[in-house]
Parts: sequence; C-alpha cells; structure tokens
Amino acid sequence: MTARRFPDQPVYGSSAEQLFVEALQENLPDDAVLFCGQRFSDRQQDREADVIVAWPGVGIAVIEIKGGSVHLREGEWRQVGGGLDKVIHPVDQARICKYLLRGYLDRHPRWTASNPRLVHLVALPATTLPDDFFAPDLPRWMVLDKTDLPFAASRVEEALRKVVDQPDPPLPQDVDDLVDCLAGTTIPQQDLLADLAEREAACDLLTRDQARVLDQLALLPRVEIRGGAGSGKTWLAVEKARRLAAEGKRVALMCYSRGLAEFLVRRVSTLRRRERPAYVGTFHNLGIGWGVPPGSDDDSGYWEEFLPAEMVSIAQGLPEGERFDAIVIDEAQDFAESWWSAVLAALRDPEHGCLYVFADEGQRVFARQGRPTVDLVPIPLDENLRNTKQIAGTFSSLAPSQMRIRGQSGVPVRFVPCATEDAVGTADDVADALLDEGWPPESLALLTTHRRHPVQVERQAEGQDAYWATYWENDDLFYGHVLGFKGLERPAVVLAVNGFRDEARAREMLYVGLSRARDLLVVCGDPELIRRVGGEAVARRLTSA
Repeated sequence: MTARRFPDQPVYGSSAEQLFVEALQENLPDDAVLFCGQRFSDRQQDREADVIVAWPGVGIAVIEIKGGSVHLREGEWRQVGGGLDKVIHPVDQARICKYLLRGYLDRHPRWTASNPRLVHLVALPATTLPDDFFAPDLPRWMVLDKTDLPFAASRVEEALRKVVDQPDPPLPQDVDDLVDCLAGTTIPQQDLLADLAEREAACDLLTRDQARVLDQLALLPRVEIRGGAGSGKTWLAVEKARRLAAEGKRVALMCYSRGLAEFLVRRVSTLRRRERPAYVGTFHNLGIGWGVPPGSDDDSGYWEEFLPAEMVSIAQGLPEGERFDAIVIDEAQDFAESWWSAVLAALRDPEHGCLYVFADEGQRVFARQGRPTVDLVPIPLDENLRNTKQIAGTFSSLAPSQMRIRGQSGVPVRFVPCATEDAVGTADDVADALLDEGWPPESLALLTTHRRHPVQVERQAEGQDAYWATYWENDDLFYGHVLGFKGLERPAVVLAVNGFRDEARAREMLYVGLSRARDLLVVCGDPELIRRVGGEAVARRLTSA
C-alpha cells in the first residue's frame, strides 16, 4: 500500500508534476495523505496548492511544483520551456497557499485541533540545482530538485523536522479530520445534491413525456393503464386527476396504502385550486369520512368486507354533490375484488362514470386478489423512466413484461452478502456509511422484506400518521417495509433482504424492494435466498455488479 491521494485521479499541470507526485506517494507511509490541486479562495484571491502532504507525527507540507528548467537570475525565478522564458513566483505561491490552508482550518467547524505544524516547499522535478545553490527566501532544505526525486518523502520529512517555533505535528486523528475538511462531505455533498437534482429533473422530464398517453386516451372514459415499476404510473394518475378536475368534474384520487396517499395529498396541494381533486386519500378513509365507524388495523375482516359493504350502503343515500364524476386509482392491484362495488357506488353514474385505473400486476404483494369488476380498456406502459439503467436492469427479469429502459446511466448496484439474520444490521452499517459519504438523510430509505426495522416499530407505535410524517422530515433517513413503500421512491435505498413472511409472494416483494431506488441501490442479504426467490438473472446481476 501507499499513501492515500485525493482526488484519486488528479489532473496534473505537467508531466513533471505527475512524476513528482507519484514518486512522493510511493515513498510515503500508508497513514500519510496527499491532496493534489487543492483550491483555496477568500475575498482577496483564489489559489491552488499543487500538493499538500499530511503526515501523522511529522507535519503538513504545502508544495509548489514547477516543471521545465527553473533557475534564479538577479533575484528573479525564471521558468524556461516550451519556447517560453517567464518570471515565476514559486516561493510566494507556496507560502500564500500555506497560510490559506491555515486560515481555512481555523474557520472550519470540523477542525478542532490547534494550528498544525506547517511548512511550504518548492519542487523542481526537471531541474538540477547547482551545488552552491543559495536563495534568501528558499534555503536548500526547502527545495527539492531532480536529484531529490528518489528521496522526496525523506526530504519532506527532513524539512518538517527542521522548522523551529512551530506547533506539534498532527496526530493520526488530526490527519483524518483534515481529510474530512478538504475531501470530505462539504464540497462533495454540494456536488452530490446538484447531481441528484439534475437526475431528478431528467426523470421528471421523461415522465412528463408520458402525458402523450393521456392525450391519446382523452375520449375513453374507462381505462386500465398497466406498467412496471418506474414507468411513471403515479405521475400519470395525478395528471389525469388534475385534467379531469380542470374540466370541472368532481374527482376522487385514491389508493390503498397510507404512505402513497400522503404523497398524493402533498403532490396535489401544489396544483392550482381549480385543478385539485375533491378527494385525495385512501379508499378506506373515503368510507370512514362518509361515516363508517373506524376499525382496528389487525381486523382484516373489517377492511376486506365490512367497510366496503357499508360504503355501498351509505353511497346509495349520499346526495348527488358528494359523489364523483370520475375516480382515479393508483396501485390498483392492491384492491380486493370486494372493494370495486364501493368504488362504482361512489360514482354519480356507476354505469358510465369515468374510471381510470393504474396498476402493476408484478406488485401484487398482498394475499388478497382482485380485479376490477367492470370492463376497462387495457393500455400498456412499456418504458422504465425513473430508475437508472443499472437499477432497472437488476429487477427487469421480475417485471410482468419486458420494458425498455430509458433512465440515465448511474453507478453500479451494490451487493453486500450476509446471512439473512444479519441483513438489518448490515444495512444499518451501509446506511451510516452513505450518510458519511454525504447523502442527505431525506434522500435515503432503509427497507426490509420481512420483520420491520426496530426504528420503524418504534415510530409506528406513535401512530400511522406520525410514522408517515417522518417520510417528509429531513433529519433522519426513512425506515420502512416494502409492503408499505409501493408507489414511493427515494434517490438511495438500502434493501435488507431479511427473509419473507410468505415465499409465495416473495418474488413480488423482492421486485418492489429492488425498484424503489432511483439513483443508488444497495442490497444486503443471502445470495442463495435471493437466487431462490428472484431467479438466476437477479442473482447474477447483483453478484456481478
């Protein structure tokens, strides 16, 4: 191993500069760090330090590198090469960058140590200095020439030990803090945020292209739009509801899951008032709003049979103004067959009222099965728009039909093999590492496939409304289960494959989990379990990522 270097692939000003940096890196100890091309700016100036060497127990050296033939003539430093002969100021440049570094650390909130031992040096990797070299502002021990190249690290160490009246050298933790300050989360996170925003904008533009589907279906009152994960169904559902409301119709936009319902509520709140549906929420809350007594979350009979039957009965007595001209349903594959009678009863014209249904048959993750009880014109969506090519390729074999991947290229999917019982703990470690890399908490979700994460259990104990509110909070990542995360997405998802309650639905649950990330997916689990559930194609793509 050699010293760490930031960035890993620097852009060098000359071949001599590259030669010097590589020779220096090769001879430094493993715990030393090099920063190449580090820029510093303040109100007066903008400077670039060619190389900064941070060496635990020795010190920090700021080195200005000058290629070509360099010599001192009549008190002026001159550089000759490429047909040019110009005056240069290597000592001033090194000294200024040294003080800019010191000032930067003084102001940085994560630098808690005192001023470190600092020295400025000049490297002339293509020049051989005369034996009697002497300069008032640059003694021989502060300059490295061509003959010093094989011993560059020793010369830097010698210079740092030679300085007097300087603070103690940095400790190993100080060097780690320096890495954090110069190459850590501050600037890279800004880049990451900009990159996430750019990819989100690209996804949204692609998704908006899907509006052409609605243009072509404008005259059809009853349609089922089927599409795989990432095809933009939720965006289309909101857009259809918006268009119908803008036409003056009384519209209901509904789904099954609470999390998706809250997303729809927040999305619709950004529309102009005349474009907002009259009702946005879950199918069941519509009935409770009509007066059906609330039931227990654990009483499946209430949700599957009692509440829908009561809704049919109540709907028959509702005033005309409380029923709907049109109903739009997202994630309709979640609806039991017994619910469709209540859906139709909520229409002012149950026989001919407008009904738009958006579904993905591959995401039938609940034990109940049901299909709409009326004839709907089936329309397929065959493009994935919202996942990167790498993520979409990972779950493409699980989709109900072949989809064309139009999303942007991104980073490889990461796979962390572990035992099933260790998947949650491993996912916790991965999530912590992503936060340390600079991923904002609000961009990250940790999802499980079987037992809920302890943090999710704790948050849901405060009530479902309080739990789902954490999806929009920015102070921590979101902890969820694939069952409740359908229709939602995050830029980054850590999927803990911690088993499956029912392996008959495991394939569908894995499909949902793999498709919830837009930009970065990390999967933690047992490769053999994933192969058994998802098939050889999924296992191969994960393990070769």
